[in-house]
Amino acid sequence: MRIAVTHHTTKANARSRVEQKLSALLTQFGGQADEMEHSWTGDTLTFKGKAKGFSVSGTVEVTDSEIIIDGKLPFLAKPFESKIREAVKREADAMFRTA
Repeated sequence: MRIAVTHHTTKANARSRVEQKLSALLTQFGGQADEMEHSWTGDTLTFKGKAKGFSVSGTVEVTDSEIIIDGKLPFLAKPFESKIREAVKREADAMFRTA
């Protein structure tokens, strides 16, 4: 599942917003997530863990003009891919709406 969102700001500011959103999500859903790991390599955030029994992993790349979210969904979550994509896109758009 690949989603690109234009950020209309600097790369540094976009990366900061991604970090803030990650922190907020871990605080909000930390009790429902296990084995969560994340790290930055250059301008790419790599993440993996388990949420509600499903393994999730992927990357968030910050470019000069957009963030590119590339997530791998488990087979059992495939029927929900369109709803998951819509929710992720909505949240990503909201992060940069006021940029």
